[in-house]
Amino acid sequence: MTRLLIKNGRVIDPAARRDETGDVLIENGAIAAAGPNLDAAGAEVIDATGMVVAPGFVDIHVHLREPGFEHAETIETGSRAAAAGGFTSICPMPNTAPVNDNATVTSYIVERARRFAAVNVFPIGAITKNSAGEELAAIGSMKNAGVVAISDDGRPVMNARVMRRAMESARSFELPVIDHCEDLNLSAGGDMHEGFYSTRLGLRGIPGSSEDVMVARDVLLAESTGVRFHVAHISSARSVAIVAGARTRGVAVTCEATPHHISLTDAELATYDSDYKMKPPLRTAGDVAAVVEGLVSGAVDAIATDHAPHPGSEKMQEFEKCPFGVIGLETALGVALEVLYHSGKIGLTRLVELLTSAPARILRLNRGTLSVGAPADVTIFDTETPWTYDVNRSLSKSKNTPFHGRTFRGGPVATVVNGAIVWRRE
Repeated sequence: MTRLLIKNGRVIDPAARRDETGDVLIENGAIAAAGPNLDAAGAEVIDATGMVVAPGFVDIHVHLREPGFEHAETIETGSRAAAAGGFTSICPMPNTAPVNDNATVTSYIVERARRFAAVNVFPIGAITKNSAGEELAAIGSMKNAGVVAISDDGRPVMNARVMRRAMESARSFELPVIDHCEDLNLSAGGDMHEGFYSTRLGLRGIPGSSEDVMVARDVLLAESTGVRFHVAHISSARSVAIVAGARTRGVAVTCEATPHHISLTDAELATYDSDYKMKPPLRTAGDVAAVVEGLVSGAVDAIATDHAPHPGSEKMQEFEKCPFGVIGLETALGVALEVLYHSGKIGLTRLVELLTSAPARILRLNRGTLSVGAPADVTIFDTETPWTYDVNRSLSKSKNTPFHGRTFRGGPVATVVNGAIVWRRE
C-alpha cells in the first residue's frame, strides 16, 4: 500500500465546504482521510505548514497541439507545464491535425495521455467535421471514446441552424457545448480590440459586439434546446451581462475567464508585442473590471487558461501576420492571486472554487474535491512567497507569454496526481 500524508496545511475544499487546518492522507491513489493529527505510519510526509492544500486544479480550456503541431507543444510537455502550474486535470481543445472530430483521433489522444501525460487529460471533441461548421462530427462515438464536451474552439459555428442541431445532439448525449463566441463577419481582419488604442496604433479592430452577438445567439439556442452551454474565455462587459441575465431565466449557461483577460487591457498593445495578441483580444479597462466583478459575483463560473502555444518562429512575424494566443498554465495561479485575492476582492475559498470544483462541475468531471474516496489529485500552494516568472525555464515547448519577468506573490508548491507527486517547486 502506497501512502502519502500531507500535514499541517490549510485544507480548503469548497465542494465539501471544508476550510480548516489539518492533514490529508492518500492511499493507493485515493483520498483516504482528511482531518487533524492523522497517522503517518509508513507514509511519505509532506509538511504543508503555512500553505494551502486544495483539490487539484482543473483547466477546462487548453491546447496541447498533438496530433499535428508537436513543434509547438505535445501532450507530454503541455501536461508537465500544467503540473508546474498546479493543474492536475486539463481538457485539450480539438483544433489538432487531424481535428479531433472522430473516435479514432479521440482514442489516440486518450492513449497518448495514458502513456505520457503527467496529469489527467480529458479531451474535448469537435462540433463539426474538421471544425468546418457544416456537418456534425461523430459526437456519440467520440463520447464513447472519451470526450467530455464538444467545441469547434477558434472556428465558431457561424450557421445558427447547424449550432442548433449540434446542441440538440449534445443534449441527447448529455454533453455540454462550448463555443468560442465570435461573429467572424464582424471581426474579419482584426488584430486587436476596436477602440481608442487600435485607432492610435493603426491596427485593425475587433469590436466587442463580435463576441456579444454570438453569446446572445447561443444563449437563445441553448434556451430553446435545453443543452448545457458554456461560453469560452468571456471578455466583454456586455457578454457577462447577457450570461447573467440568461441565468435569471433558468438557462443552463456557464462561462469562464482567462488570467490574461482579468489582468491586462488593450493598452498593452502600445509596444506592438505579439505576446499580447490573442482572441478574444485584450479589451478595455471597463471590460476587465466587468469580468473580474463577474468572478466575484458568480456570474463568471471558472478560471481557465486557454493555454495556446506557438513557437517563436510564428510569433515573431509582423504583428498582423502572427497567430493569436498565449501560454498560461504556469502563471495562472500567480495572476489569480494578484488580481482577485491580494486585492481583497475574494477569499481563498472562492479562489480555490474557481480553479477546482467549479470547472469540474461544468464538465461533470469526477475531480475537484478532497472527499474520502475521490481520486487523490491535490495542489499545494502558498499565498505569500514572491517569485519571478522566467519563460526560458518554462516546461512548455513554446514561450509566447505576456508575463515573462513578472513577479508574483504566491504560487504552486507541489502537485499530486492520483496519489503521485508529479511536480515540486525547487
